[in-house]
Amino acid sequence: MNKDDINSIKTLLNSPKAIVIIPHKNPDGDAIGSALGLYHYLKQNNHNVSIIAPNDYPDFLKWMPKESSILKYDAQKEDCDAVIYHADLIFTLDFNSLSRIGDMETIVSNSEAIKIMIDHHQQPDDYATYMYSDISMSSTCEMVYNFIEMLDEANKIDRDIATCLYTGIMTDTGSFRFPSTTSATHHIVGQLIQKGANNSEIHNQIYDTNSYARLQLLGRALSNLKVIPEYRTAYISLSQEELNTFDFKKGDTEGFVNYGLSLKGIIFAAIFIESHQDNIIKISLRSKGDFSVNELSRTHFNGGGHTNAAGGRSELNLKETIDKFISILPQYKQDLKI
Repeated sequence: MNKDDINSIKTLLNSPKAIVIIPHKNPDGDAIGSALGLYHYLKQNNHNVSIIAPNDYPDFLKWMPKESSILKYDAQKEDCDAVIYHADLIFTLDFNSLSRIGDMETIVSNSEAIKIMIDHHQQPDDYATYMYSDISMSSTCEMVYNFIEMLDEANKIDRDIATCLYTGIMTDTGSFRFPSTTSATHHIVGQLIQKGANNSEIHNQIYDTNSYARLQLLGRALSNLKVIPEYRTAYISLSQEELNTFDFKKGDTEGFVNYGLSLKGIIFAAIFIESHQDNIIKISLRSKGDFSVNELSRTHFNGGGHTNAAGGRSELNLKETIDKFISILPQYKQDLKI
Protein backbone atom coordinates (compact mmCIF):
# COMPACT_ATOMS: atom_id res chain seq x y z
CA MET A 1 0.00 0.00 0.00
CA ASN A 2 1.65 3.23 -1.17
CA LYS A 3 1.59 6.69 0.36
CA ASP A 4 -1.12 7.95 -2.01
CA ASP A 5 -3.39 5.05 -0.99
CA ILE A 6 -2.83 5.82 2.68
CA ASN A 7 -3.59 9.49 2.17
CA SER A 8 -6.78 8.60 0.29
CA ILE A 9 -7.88 6.27 3.07
CA LYS A 10 -7.10 8.92 5.67
CA THR A 11 -9.39 11.30 3.78
CA LEU A 12 -12.14 8.67 3.65
CA LEU A 13 -11.87 8.08 7.39
CA ASN A 14 -11.82 11.77 8.30
CA SER A 15 -15.61 11.80 8.58
CA PRO A 16 -17.97 9.17 10.03
CA LYS A 17 -18.74 6.33 7.64
CA ALA A 18 -20.87 3.19 7.60
CA ILE A 19 -18.21 0.48 7.57
CA VAL A 20 -18.48 -3.28 7.25
CA ILE A 21 -15.61 -5.61 8.17
CA ILE A 22 -15.70 -9.11 6.68
CA PRO A 23 -13.44 -12.06 7.58
CA HIS A 24 -13.37 -15.30 5.58
CA LYS A 25 -15.71 -18.27 5.93
CA ASN A 26 -14.90 -20.56 8.87
CA PRO A 27 -12.90 -17.74 10.46
CA ASP A 28 -9.86 -18.55 12.57
CA GLY A 29 -8.01 -16.58 15.24
CA ASP A 30 -6.33 -14.26 12.77
CA ALA A 31 -9.58 -13.52 10.93
CA ILE A 32 -11.60 -12.77 14.08
CA GLY A 33 -8.69 -11.04 15.84
CA SER A 34 -7.99 -8.71 12.91
CA ALA A 35 -11.68 -7.95 12.40
CA LEU A 36 -12.20 -7.06 16.07
CA GLY A 37 -8.92 -5.15 16.31
CA LEU A 38 -9.89 -2.99 13.34
CA TYR A 39 -13.45 -2.68 14.69
CA HIS A 40 -12.24 -1.20 17.99
CA TYR A 41 -9.94 1.24 16.20
CA LEU A 42 -12.65 2.47 13.80
CA LYS A 43 -15.20 2.82 16.61
CA GLN A 44 -12.77 5.15 18.39
CA ASN A 45 -13.02 7.42 15.35
CA ASN A 46 -16.82 7.54 15.53
CA HIS A 47 -17.59 5.32 12.56
CA ASN A 48 -20.66 3.10 12.40
CA VAL A 49 -18.95 -0.29 12.24
CA SER A 50 -20.32 -3.81 11.78
CA ILE A 51 -18.46 -7.10 11.51
CA ILE A 52 -20.18 -9.75 9.41
CA ALA A 53 -18.72 -13.25 9.50
CA PRO A 54 -19.97 -15.65 6.82
CA ASN A 55 -20.68 -18.29 9.47
CA ASP A 56 -19.96 -19.28 13.05
CA TYR A 57 -16.54 -20.06 14.54
CA PRO A 58 -15.09 -22.00 17.50
CA ASP A 59 -16.03 -21.17 21.07
CA PHE A 60 -12.37 -20.59 21.98
CA LEU A 61 -12.55 -17.33 19.99
CA LYS A 62 -15.68 -16.04 21.69
CA TRP A 63 -14.08 -14.33 24.68
CA MET A 64 -12.49 -11.39 22.84
CA PRO A 65 -13.84 -7.90 23.60
CA LYS A 66 -17.05 -7.12 21.62
CA GLU A 67 -17.05 -10.56 19.96
CA SER A 68 -20.76 -10.78 20.75
CA SER A 69 -21.44 -7.91 18.33
CA ILE A 70 -20.35 -9.97 15.29
CA LEU A 71 -23.18 -10.80 12.90
CA LYS A 72 -23.31 -14.25 11.27
CA TYR A 73 -24.44 -14.13 7.65
CA ASP A 74 -25.76 -17.68 7.49
CA ALA A 75 -28.07 -17.05 10.45
CA GLN A 76 -28.93 -13.36 9.91
CA LYS A 77 -28.96 -12.96 6.14
CA GLU A 78 -31.62 -10.23 5.82
CA ASP A 79 -30.07 -8.05 8.52
CA CYS A 80 -26.60 -8.55 7.06
CA ASP A 81 -27.75 -7.76 3.52
CA ALA A 82 -29.20 -4.47 4.75
CA VAL A 83 -25.96 -3.54 6.52
CA ILE A 84 -23.89 -4.34 3.42
CA TYR A 85 -26.31 -2.43 1.17
CA HIS A 86 -25.87 0.76 3.24
CA ALA A 87 -22.08 0.47 3.65
CA ASP A 88 -19.76 3.24 2.52
CA LEU A 89 -16.62 1.14 3.05
CA ILE A 90 -16.03 -2.60 3.20
CA PHE A 91 -12.83 -3.98 4.71
CA THR A 92 -12.07 -7.56 3.71
CA LEU A 93 -9.63 -9.21 6.12
CA ASP A 94 -7.53 -12.37 5.92
CA PHE A 95 -8.65 -13.42 2.44
CA ASN A 96 -8.01 -12.16 -1.08
CA SER A 97 -10.73 -13.79 -3.17
CA LEU A 98 -14.43 -13.15 -2.67
CA SER A 99 -15.01 -16.87 -3.20
CA ARG A 100 -13.68 -17.25 0.37
CA ILE A 101 -16.82 -15.68 1.87
CA GLY A 102 -19.32 -18.25 0.63
CA ASP A 103 -22.90 -17.03 0.20
CA MET A 104 -21.84 -13.42 0.80
CA GLU A 105 -19.84 -13.31 -2.44
CA THR A 106 -22.55 -11.94 -4.73
CA ILE A 107 -23.84 -9.11 -2.54
CA VAL A 108 -20.32 -7.98 -1.59
CA SER A 109 -19.16 -8.15 -5.20
CA ASN A 110 -22.16 -6.06 -6.32
CA SER A 111 -21.85 -3.53 -3.49
CA GLU A 112 -20.92 0.00 -4.53
CA ALA A 113 -19.00 0.49 -1.27
CA ILE A 114 -15.30 1.22 -1.52
CA LYS A 115 -13.44 -2.01 -0.75
CA ILE A 116 -10.17 -2.21 1.17
CA MET A 117 -8.30 -5.53 1.32
CA ILE A 118 -5.85 -6.35 4.11
CA ASP A 119 -4.41 -9.82 3.62
CA HIS A 120 -1.24 -11.95 3.54
CA HIS A 121 -2.22 -14.84 1.26
CA GLN A 122 -0.69 -15.55 -2.14
CA GLN A 123 -2.16 -14.60 -5.53
CA PRO A 124 -4.77 -11.97 -4.61
CA ASP A 125 -7.76 -11.25 -6.84
CA ASP A 126 -8.23 -7.70 -8.09
CA TYR A 127 -11.56 -6.75 -6.48
CA ALA A 128 -10.56 -4.01 -4.01
CA THR A 129 -10.01 -0.30 -4.60
CA TYR A 130 -7.18 -0.35 -2.06
CA MET A 131 -5.04 -3.45 -1.48
CA TYR A 132 -2.64 -3.99 1.38
CA SER A 133 -1.32 -7.40 0.34
CA ASP A 134 1.95 -8.79 1.67
CA ILE A 135 2.68 -12.52 1.72
CA SER A 136 5.77 -12.00 3.88
CA MET A 137 3.62 -10.99 6.86
CA SER A 138 3.01 -13.43 9.69
CA SER A 139 -0.68 -12.61 9.94
CA THR A 140 -3.40 -10.18 8.99
CA CYS A 141 -3.35 -8.96 12.59
CA GLU A 142 0.26 -7.84 12.15
CA MET A 143 -0.87 -6.01 9.01
CA VAL A 144 -3.76 -4.30 10.83
CA TYR A 145 -1.23 -3.05 13.38
CA ASN A 146 0.90 -1.69 10.52
CA PHE A 147 -2.18 -0.20 8.86
CA ILE A 148 -3.09 1.74 12.00
CA GLU A 149 0.53 2.85 12.27
CA MET A 150 0.50 3.98 8.61
CA LEU A 151 -2.49 6.16 9.47
CA ASP A 152 -0.32 7.77 12.19
CA GLU A 153 -2.68 6.55 14.91
CA ALA A 154 -0.71 3.86 16.73
CA ASN A 155 -1.29 5.94 19.86
CA LYS A 156 -4.95 4.87 19.69
CA ILE A 157 -4.12 1.19 20.16
CA ASP A 158 -5.62 0.35 23.54
CA ARG A 159 -5.99 -2.83 25.58
CA ASP A 160 -8.93 -4.14 23.53
CA ILE A 161 -7.19 -3.61 20.18
CA ALA A 162 -3.96 -5.06 21.54
CA THR A 163 -5.73 -8.14 22.89
CA CYS A 164 -7.44 -8.90 19.58
CA LEU A 165 -4.34 -8.34 17.45
CA TYR A 166 -2.11 -10.36 19.79
CA THR A 167 -4.57 -13.27 19.54
CA GLY A 168 -4.40 -13.37 15.75
CA ILE A 169 -0.63 -13.05 15.59
CA MET A 170 -0.17 -15.80 18.17
CA THR A 171 -2.53 -18.24 16.47
CA ASP A 172 -1.35 -17.64 12.89
CA THR A 173 2.31 -18.00 13.83
CA GLY A 174 1.74 -21.21 15.79
CA SER A 175 2.70 -19.40 19.00
CA PHE A 176 5.55 -17.62 17.17
CA ARG A 177 7.27 -20.76 15.85
CA PHE A 178 6.45 -20.58 12.12
CA PRO A 179 9.04 -19.17 9.65
CA SER A 180 6.85 -16.12 8.96
CA THR A 181 7.60 -14.90 12.50
CA THR A 182 10.17 -12.13 12.10
CA SER A 183 11.93 -9.69 14.37
CA ALA A 184 9.31 -7.15 13.28
CA THR A 185 6.60 -9.56 14.46
CA HIS A 186 8.22 -9.82 17.88
CA HIS A 187 8.60 -6.05 18.06
CA ILE A 188 4.88 -5.59 17.36
CA VAL A 189 3.98 -8.27 19.91
CA GLY A 190 6.09 -6.41 22.47
CA GLN A 191 4.22 -3.21 21.69
CA LEU A 192 0.87 -4.99 22.07
CA ILE A 193 1.88 -6.33 25.48
CA GLN A 194 2.87 -2.80 26.50
CA LYS A 195 -0.56 -1.62 25.33
CA GLY A 196 -2.27 -4.10 27.64
CA ALA A 197 -2.44 -7.50 25.90
CA ASN A 198 -2.14 -10.15 28.61
CA ASN A 199 -0.13 -12.75 26.72
CA SER A 200 -0.48 -15.50 29.33
CA GLU A 201 -4.24 -15.11 29.65
CA ILE A 202 -4.71 -14.99 25.86
CA HIS A 203 -2.74 -18.23 25.50
CA ASN A 204 -4.89 -19.86 28.18
CA GLN A 205 -8.11 -18.76 26.51
CA ILE A 206 -7.06 -20.22 23.15
CA TYR A 207 -5.16 -23.38 24.07
CA ASP A 208 -6.08 -24.41 27.61
CA THR A 209 -9.84 -24.81 27.41
CA ASN A 210 -10.08 -28.37 26.05
CA SER A 211 -13.19 -30.45 26.60
CA TYR A 212 -12.93 -34.12 27.50
CA ALA A 213 -14.58 -35.00 24.16
CA ARG A 214 -12.01 -32.99 22.19
CA LEU A 215 -9.12 -34.80 23.87
CA GLN A 216 -10.80 -38.11 23.09
CA LEU A 217 -11.15 -37.00 19.46
CA LEU A 218 -7.46 -36.09 19.41
CA GLY A 219 -6.70 -39.59 20.66
CA ARG A 220 -8.69 -41.08 17.79
CA ALA A 221 -6.97 -38.75 15.29
CA LEU A 222 -3.55 -39.84 16.52
CA SER A 223 -4.56 -43.50 16.32
CA ASN A 224 -5.48 -42.83 12.67
CA LEU A 225 -2.11 -41.21 11.92
CA LYS A 226 -0.32 -42.81 8.96
CA VAL A 227 3.26 -42.24 7.80
CA ILE A 228 4.64 -42.58 4.26
CA PRO A 229 8.38 -42.50 5.01
CA GLU A 230 9.59 -42.57 1.40
CA TYR A 231 7.90 -39.21 0.87
CA ARG A 232 8.51 -37.85 4.40
CA THR A 233 4.74 -37.46 4.64
CA ALA A 234 2.18 -38.10 7.38
CA TYR A 235 -1.59 -37.84 7.29
CA ILE A 236 -4.60 -38.15 9.58
CA SER A 237 -8.18 -38.94 8.61
CA LEU A 238 -11.41 -38.49 10.56
CA SER A 239 -14.75 -39.78 9.32
CA GLN A 240 -18.08 -38.18 10.07
CA GLU A 241 -18.93 -41.19 12.22
CA GLU A 242 -15.81 -40.62 14.32
CA LEU A 243 -16.62 -36.92 14.69
CA ASN A 244 -20.12 -37.80 15.85
CA THR A 245 -18.82 -40.38 18.32
CA PHE A 246 -16.76 -37.72 20.09
CA ASP A 247 -19.41 -34.96 19.99
CA PHE A 248 -17.47 -32.83 17.49
CA LYS A 249 -17.82 -29.06 17.80
CA LYS A 250 -16.54 -26.47 15.32
CA GLY A 251 -12.84 -25.87 15.96
CA ASP A 252 -12.21 -29.17 17.75
CA THR A 253 -9.73 -30.35 15.11
CA GLU A 254 -7.76 -27.08 15.14
CA GLY A 255 -4.05 -27.89 15.21
CA PHE A 256 -4.43 -31.66 14.78
CA VAL A 257 -2.52 -31.60 11.48
CA ASN A 258 0.58 -30.27 13.26
CA TYR A 259 0.99 -33.53 15.17
CA GLY A 260 1.90 -35.27 11.94
CA LEU A 261 4.35 -32.52 11.07
CA SER A 262 5.99 -32.87 14.49
CA LEU A 263 7.24 -36.38 13.69
CA LYS A 264 10.97 -36.70 13.19
CA GLY A 265 11.85 -36.71 9.50
CA ILE A 266 8.40 -35.54 8.32
CA ILE A 267 8.20 -32.38 6.21
CA PHE A 268 4.66 -32.71 4.82
CA ALA A 269 1.47 -33.40 6.80
CA ALA A 270 -2.23 -33.49 5.97
CA ILE A 271 -5.54 -34.07 7.68
CA PHE A 272 -8.72 -35.20 5.91
CA ILE A 273 -12.01 -34.53 7.69
CA GLU A 274 -15.30 -35.82 6.37
CA SER A 275 -18.20 -33.34 6.45
CA HIS A 276 -21.64 -34.72 5.60
CA GLN A 277 -23.13 -31.25 6.15
CA ASP A 278 -21.04 -29.73 3.36
CA ASN A 279 -20.79 -32.98 1.38
CA ILE A 280 -17.02 -32.60 1.06
CA ILE A 281 -13.78 -33.73 2.60
CA LYS A 282 -12.06 -30.79 4.29
CA ILE A 283 -8.29 -30.81 3.91
CA SER A 284 -5.57 -29.00 5.86
CA LEU A 285 -1.96 -29.18 4.68
CA ARG A 286 1.26 -28.18 6.46
CA SER A 287 4.91 -28.35 5.47
CA LYS A 288 8.43 -27.44 6.53
CA GLY A 289 11.08 -25.69 4.48
CA ASP A 290 10.47 -24.80 0.84
CA PHE A 291 7.85 -27.43 0.02
CA SER A 292 4.79 -25.44 -1.10
CA VAL A 293 1.49 -26.85 0.10
CA ASN A 294 -0.13 -23.76 -1.43
CA GLU A 295 0.90 -24.91 -4.90
CA LEU A 296 -0.14 -28.52 -4.25
CA SER A 297 -3.52 -27.51 -2.85
CA ARG A 298 -4.26 -25.15 -5.73
CA THR A 299 -3.31 -27.80 -8.28
CA HIS A 300 -5.09 -30.82 -6.80
CA PHE A 301 -7.58 -29.83 -4.09
CA ASN A 302 -9.29 -26.59 -5.13
CA GLY A 303 -7.63 -24.62 -2.34
CA GLY A 304 -4.61 -22.53 -1.46
CA GLY A 305 -2.99 -20.51 1.27
CA HIS A 306 0.66 -20.06 2.17
CA THR A 307 3.84 -21.93 1.30
CA ASN A 308 3.78 -23.88 4.57
CA ALA A 309 0.07 -23.83 5.43
CA ALA A 310 -2.87 -24.30 3.10
CA GLY A 311 -6.37 -25.71 2.91
CA GLY A 312 -8.39 -27.51 0.30
CA ARG A 313 -11.44 -29.63 -0.36
CA SER A 314 -12.45 -32.78 -2.18
CA GLU A 315 -15.83 -33.91 -3.46
CA LEU A 316 -14.66 -37.52 -3.56
CA ASN A 317 -15.40 -39.72 -0.58
CA LEU A 318 -12.89 -40.05 2.24
CA LYS A 319 -11.14 -43.17 0.93
CA GLU A 320 -11.01 -41.85 -2.64
CA THR A 321 -9.60 -38.55 -1.42
CA ILE A 322 -6.83 -40.26 0.53
CA ASP A 323 -6.09 -42.55 -2.43
CA LYS A 324 -5.81 -39.47 -4.66
CA PHE A 325 -3.51 -37.79 -2.15
CA ILE A 326 -1.21 -40.80 -2.04
CA SER A 327 -1.26 -41.12 -5.83
CA ILE A 328 0.02 -37.58 -6.42
CA LEU A 329 2.97 -37.82 -4.02
CA PRO A 330 5.31 -39.30 -6.68
CA GLN A 331 4.90 -36.04 -8.62
CA TYR A 332 6.62 -34.28 -5.71
CA LYS A 333 9.30 -36.87 -5.08
CA GLN A 334 12.17 -34.47 -5.79
CA ASP A 335 10.75 -31.86 -3.41
CA LEU A 336 10.11 -34.42 -0.68
CA LYS A 337 13.30 -36.46 -1.09
CA ILE A 338 15.58 -37.17 1.84
